[in-house]
Amino acid sequence: MANSISTQALRKEFGDKTAVADLSLDVERGEVFGFLGPNGAGKTTAVKMLLGLISPTSGRGEVLGSPLGDHRSREKVGFLPEHFRFHDWLTAEEFLRLHGNLYKIPSPILTPRIGELLELVGLENHREKKLRAFSKGMLQRIGLAQALLNEPDLVFLDEPTSGLDPVGRRLVRDIIRDLREGGTTVFLNSHMLSEVEITCDRVAFIRQGEVLTTNSLQSLVEGELTVEIRAQNVNPAVLEGLAQWGENIRADGDHLSLTLSSEADMPVMTRYLVENGVDVYAIRPKQLSLEDLFIQVVGTEGGL
Repeated sequence: MANSISTQALRKEFGDKTAVADLSLDVERGEVFGFLGPNGAGKTTAVKMLLGLISPTSGRGEVLGSPLGDHRSREKVGFLPEHFRFHDWLTAEEFLRLHGNLYKIPSPILTPRIGELLELVGLENHREKKLRAFSKGMLQRIGLAQALLNEPDLVFLDEPTSGLDPVGRRLVRDIIRDLREGGTTVFLNSHMLSEVEITCDRVAFIRQGEVLTTNSLQSLVEGELTVEIRAQNVNPAVLEGLAQWGENIRADGDHLSLTLSSEADMPVMTRYLVENGVDVYAIRPKQLSLEDLFIQVVGTEGGL
């Protein structure tokens, strides 16, 4: 099947300012895709181009197999913006019905759909409450409900857990997983790297309007890791021998640290230490986190 999103060298200029220099992405159907970068990296402009809200200066792209901005594909796209301004004089039910009417969803389908979504986001007991009385977290959840009204094939979620407590964040994670299991593609932009790490299949890193790299989150789990070892009787010959498995080897008293290319190297490395007379008291592996990878790829300038 065609990708949900495919772009080649999308560029957006505003006068003499380049907001997006080179957006080249392939987002597969049914995956949860994270979009990460520091403030001012061009993430918001990129999402607006993908949604057809603004036109690119150059380059091309497709969403759900249609050119950017195609109205037919937009019918199967959901969107929760980061900075939403909802109609606070409406009740939760009225708000969802308004958006359902904009989608032209027939009333016999829309009415039960509203009930299902209110229950899904934990607001079924607040359907008659006006949005002006909602907390920030409740507004976030009703926004998520409206993004799912049209049973989208692709949904853009911009900071979907902002303002939510741990229970709310767990609820959103569960919804995203259910969407993936149902074949819906989720394009996720979030400052909370821990949430992205738990939820996403792949992530793309963008800086200064250009996609630097795209990584599988599974590769983080199976990839290189730092190992801290507490041991005695370590001599220079042993340290030299460790180089066959690791790099960045550091020794300080009875503490060793090194970077392994794979977790599979740990047992054989441990046997090597013991067979060479090293007394091993503790081994603590530390997997490369998404935050570590973010700093490696994007750098420390600016913030998310």
